[in-house]
Amino acid sequence: MKKNYKAALALLAGITLGGASIQVLHAQTKSAVPVYVVNEVDVTDQAGFKTYSERQEVLIKKNGGRYIIRGGKINAIDGTPPKRFTIYVFDNVEKLQSWQNDPAQKELMAMRSKIAKFRSFAVEGISN
Repeated sequence: MKKNYKAALALLAGITLGGASIQVLHAQTKSAVPVYVVNEVDVTDQAGFKTYSERQEVLIKKNGGRYIIRGGKINAIDGTPPKRFTIYVFDNVEKLQSWQNDPAQKELMAMRSKIAKFRSFAVEGISN
């Protein structure tokens, strides 16, 4: 009789551990795809853009993002390059959405139309 209890407890522990493992694996696959935000920028107000840029950097970091490219020299290969170019990355779409939905981001979006012309888009990367 005691062997049956031990076997039942072992079976229950195995089922619990297996279920927890599946949850972890599912969460990892859901969040494994990075999302890149690409911006082409033509600045019309340098002072305003400096303020915008500093505030945006704080907001990106707050929501788990990091810059990959921020300004720098652009060499034309084919066509006319933008005057300024940035790329930042978020680990997953959930962090991107957190950044997009942040109340501070809504304020910055209103500000940016007054200080520069942007062409922006987000694209999913390759899962790691």
